[in-house]
Amino acid sequence: MSGPVIHGGGITAAAARFGGRTEDWLDLSTGLNPCPPALPEVALRAWHRLPDRHLERDARRAAQVFYRTGDVLPLPVPGTQSAIQMLPRLFASERPVAILSPTYGEYGRVFEAEGRPVERIAGLDDVDGRHGLVVAVNPNNPTGRIFQPEELLAVAEHLSNVGGLLVVDEAFGDCLPEVSVAGKVMDHPNLIVFRSFGKFFGMAGIRLGFVVAAPEILEGMESRLGPWAVSGPALSVAASLLSGGTDGIRERIVMRRAALGAVLADAGLRVSGGTDLFALVEEEKAAALHEHLCQAHILTRAFDYAPTWLRIGLAPDEDADRRLAQALKAWRR
Repeated sequence: MSGPVIHGGGITAAAARFGGRTEDWLDLSTGLNPCPPALPEVALRAWHRLPDRHLERDARRAAQVFYRTGDVLPLPVPGTQSAIQMLPRLFASERPVAILSPTYGEYGRVFEAEGRPVERIAGLDDVDGRHGLVVAVNPNNPTGRIFQPEELLAVAEHLSNVGGLLVVDEAFGDCLPEVSVAGKVMDHPNLIVFRSFGKFFGMAGIRLGFVVAAPEILEGMESRLGPWAVSGPALSVAASLLSGGTDGIRERIVMRRAALGAVLADAGLRVSGGTDLFALVEEEKAAALHEHLCQAHILTRAFDYAPTWLRIGLAPDEDADRRLAQALKAWRR
C-alpha cells in the first residue's frame, strides 16, 4: 500500500520547523490564483439551512455555461479529491489502471490503497487494451504538458471499444478552454472530466469541484456522495462567480505569471514547465534551494520523486515578487 502523498501547503508545519508566524509566510507551494475576486454576498439562509435544491441547480447551470458542457449539468462535489477517492469503487475492475505520469499523486495512491494494479505510463501511445481506466491530467501538474482534445478523444474512442474509461483532470484548465474535452462527454460516454473551482478563483478553502460525465456516471457518483455533500454557501458562491465576468481574473493571472517568470529569469533559474498558475523549475540543488527559501519564510513545492524539481506558484503582488527576488539573489551569492 502506498503512503501519503506530499502536497503543497503545509504552512503550519513549515513554520514549526523554520520559525515565524504562519501569517507572515509567503506560500508559493500551491497552484492557486493568489488574487481571488471579492467574495459575493451569501444569503443568511444558505448558512442557516441545509443546501436547498435550487442552490445546487443554480450552481450546476452556471458550471454548465462556464465549462461549456453542452447538455450536461456538471455534478458539484466537495473538492475533486472526493471524486478521485470514489474512482476505485465506482469502477471496480481488476484491469490495470494507467496514469499519465509524473502527475498528481493521489490517483495512484487511491487505486494502490485498494490493491488495484497501477501502471504509470509516459504517453498516450502507451495506452492499450489491457487498461480498464486511464487518467490524464491536462494541463498536467506539475510539468504543464498539454494534450490536444483530438488526442484525448481518440484514446476515449479506443478505450470504448474494450470497455475502458478515460478520466481527464482539467483542474488547471480554466485559462485554456480550447483544450477542454468537457463538452464531449455525451459523444464519449466513457469519458469523465474533473474541474476544480478553487484554483482559478483562488478559493481552495471552499472545497468545491465539478464532475462532467454521462448521466449514469453522475448518478452513481451522486448516490455515493449522499445528500448535502456540498455546502449551501459553497454552491451560492460558485453560482455567482461562475456566472459573472472572469476576464479580469484571467488577465490578473497572466500578469502574475509573467511577473513570476521575470523573477525566475533574473535569478538565472531554468523553467522547464508549468501552467498559468505555477512554474516548474529545474535546479540541480532544488532541495537546498527549497530549504533556503524556507529560511526566508517562503514555501515552495519540492518533489521526493524528482529531486531536481521545484514548483513555484504565483505571488500576490509586486511586494511579494521583490521578496522572492531578494531571497533568490541571496541564494546565488
